[in-house]
Amino acid sequence: MLAQKSRLKNVNPTLKFWTLLTLMIISAASSNYLTGIFLVAAMLTLTVFGGLSIHNYFNYLTLPFSFLLIGGIALLFETSPSPVGAINFNIFGLWFSVTGKSQAHTALIMSRAFGAVSCLCCLSLTTPMPDIIGVLRRARCPELVIDLMYLIYRYIFILLSLHHDMLNAAKSRLGFRDYPASLRVTGKIYANLLIRSYQIAGKNFDAMESRCYDTGIRFLEQRNQGSFSQVASCVLLVAVSLCISFMGYL
Repeated sequence: MLAQKSRLKNVNPTLKFWTLLTLMIISAASSNYLTGIFLVAAMLTLTVFGGLSIHNYFNYLTLPFSFLLIGGIALLFETSPSPVGAINFNIFGLWFSVTGKSQAHTALIMSRAFGAVSCLCCLSLTTPMPDIIGVLRRARCPELVIDLMYLIYRYIFILLSLHHDMLNAAKSRLGFRDYPASLRVTGKIYANLLIRSYQIAGKNFDAMESRCYDTGIRFLEQRNQGSFSQVASCVLLVAVSLCISFMGYL
């Protein structure tokens, strides 16, 4: 839904997809932590320019960035038989130390990850899913994978709507009046949701077979031609990222 409201949704999806994929690769391969910082700032600017508020953008990034931060904390510590860092913990006779080398390594890994995740989030927040799938089809992605992407994307929303209805029905019957009742009702909701998902999948597969489905779901696609300014902006963004990345080798 957010991508459908973005002002950048009309940018040529093929150009946008391959540009952001290239930036993700540059971020992951960079030896300069400034590359990741630059990409985080650039993707924030692009996404907010597309119409998404900064508050919603940071809410969207909370989960992936929290996961990366937890992993970064683990990378900070090195094991040694004796205390060798600025911060040291002894656990069962083994020292866990935070050294200058581990801090530099963690900063580089985290900047790479933050930059790549920011590019991925920018793509998902500015490009509708049908456009992304259309780009993959033109890139000769296997038809089976394309069909699964369409169906999974579609039925995520169906199951969310079904779950919402079940939750409201349980609340209207005071199903969450206390903790034991909440556990019991939650288990029943998800068990019923699993059963209903199988039923819906079976009915839809029967409907597809009755229409002679033999792989290859076709939808009308709106082709947006990339303008010179769009191409120039993408080339400039990639060039600046490469220059910052190569600074790490100097």
